[in-house]
Amino acid sequence: MAATSPSQMITDLHRPGAASDVFASSEIHSRATKPSFARFRQTIGLPEVSEVDVTRHFTRLSHESHGVDNGPYPLGSCTMKYNPKRNDVLARLPGFENAHPLQDTNTLGGVWEMYERLQTMVCEITGMDACCLAPAAGAHGELAGLLVIRAHFARLNNRRPIVIVPDSAHGTNPASAAMAGFDCRIVPSDMKGRVDLVALKSMLTPDVAAFMLTNPSTLGLFENQIVEIADAVHANGSLLYYDGANLNALMGIVRPGDMGFDVVHVNVHKTFSTPHGGGGPGAGPVAVKAALAAYLPSPVVSRLGGVAQPDANRPLSIGKMKSFHGHVGVLLRAYGYLRTMGGAGLRQASTHAVLNANYLQHQLSHMLPPVYSQFCKHETLLSGEKLNTSARQFAKRLIDYGMHPPTLVGAGCVYFPGDLKSAMLIEPTETETKASLDYQVGIYQKVFDEDTHNEALVESAPISRKIARIDLKN
Repeated sequence: MAATSPSQMITDLHRPGAASDVFASSEIHSRATKPSFARFRQTIGLPEVSEVDVTRHFTRLSHESHGVDNGPYPLGSCTMKYNPKRNDVLARLPGFENAHPLQDTNTLGGVWEMYERLQTMVCEITGMDACCLAPAAGAHGELAGLLVIRAHFARLNNRRPIVIVPDSAHGTNPASAAMAGFDCRIVPSDMKGRVDLVALKSMLTPDVAAFMLTNPSTLGLFENQIVEIADAVHANGSLLYYDGANLNALMGIVRPGDMGFDVVHVNVHKTFSTPHGGGGPGAGPVAVKAALAAYLPSPVVSRLGGVAQPDANRPLSIGKMKSFHGHVGVLLRAYGYLRTMGGAGLRQASTHAVLNANYLQHQLSHMLPPVYSQFCKHETLLSGEKLNTSARQFAKRLIDYGMHPPTLVGAGCVYFPGDLKSAMLIEPTETETKASLDYQVGIYQKVFDEDTHNEALVESAPISRKIARIDLKN
């Protein structure tokens, strides 16, 4: 019989049912018996594997994944910023790392001090008056903001069951609105990619609670009619909700509160450089204008008697959105990022994000022309109209060169307004150097040349990965 390799031994430990084999042992369930490691190993047949084999196994697995630490991550509005390693050191400070969620809140003075300062920073950056850090992700903060809006109108005995979202909105917008108990109405974009203002005004009826808007939009365009939009929404007695997914283009330049927004959520992995965590753990602070502050979820930290502590006297609060205090380690990283950058640094980050996106738009325009011929903000939407294959196949061929593909638009991928059958949404972020951007342009040029001269090769991509194409016919 052939010997089992160390990697196979380790893989076997993760096979379905392995864990249940362990806990099926009567010895494990017996409170009177605590088996030694040797007996535990004998029960499930743990292999003898050296440390170096374990290290090599998991290192190989890590090389099969792509992340912002080992290459560009140009994934449209879902882009992760680079995460400075100094912030990981902050999150491991013993007073934070060893804190327990069940310990007396009076013993968490450092957490509350950090929370109070971070709440103030979020309010300053967004132009809001009050903030809660508890939501566990951007979409979770979005849901919290909509529940705040619902509570506000319920308090006024003013039933408004409708929320309006643009056709270019993130998918979380209508999903969160539905979860909060609202019906969604979609407002179209105009020929320039902005909100159709005439259509929006015609939809603003007395039963509309809010208009949700991302600015810059998911198309990478700034809504230059934002003041008129805000005035029309408020004149209808409705509220204006800011999806903070693209705040990375505006930090230190303009604040959502100054544009007329009433509620904001912030995606800290996009904006404040924290780990995304594979969808969690994360954080999605929600901030509001003063008239809505009483409805924020808990905990909200206030400085009472000169000491930062959670404010328990909030009878109108929508309650908890997250058990305990939210993801402290993630928020601590965001706090470290903001303290390191300062106001001038945040403005520079936004400026560089916009510059990098426009540089890529210009350098790629001869092969992937922009859908909207104008300056973009932090991301650019490029058309695949010149491709012999499609944007989908173009992106798959990029994978063969070790390049993470951008967001695909159209052709059964992501819905966007208009006739976008083959397009790509690219967001480089501010941390990519010019050399990195030029390297990316070079890879795009190679794939474009292959698409021109060897269409069959591009159609067969990806061909160099461990897992390649899926046969959709079976």
